[in-house]
Amino acid sequence: MAGSRKVYAPEFKLQAVAMITDQKLSVAEVARRLGVTENLLHSWKKAVTKNGAAAFPGAGHLTPVEDELRRPWADVKRLEVERDILKKAAAFFATQRK
Repeated sequence: MAGSRKVYAPEFKLQAVAMITDQKLSVAEVARRLGVTENLLHSWKKAVTKNGAAAFPGAGHLTPVEDELRRPWADVKRLEVERDILKKAAAFFATQRK
């Protein structure tokens, strides 16, 4: 049986990476102090090195690239809903004429 996955706040992740970079603590030491795995800290550090403070946008906050990729899919979904409404309206009015 799989356990539930723990979610960490972006501030927590940034502070953990700051402990490694600013305070010059080892990854193993920070992992012990915070109760997270070393691999997780390495991935957070890599993300901060690549994207800076915007590395962890949080739930619902998309990066500009993700937002740009999501927009066409949202447009398609909206257009499908509009098409379905028009089909139903056309069918309704077709039955009313008889």
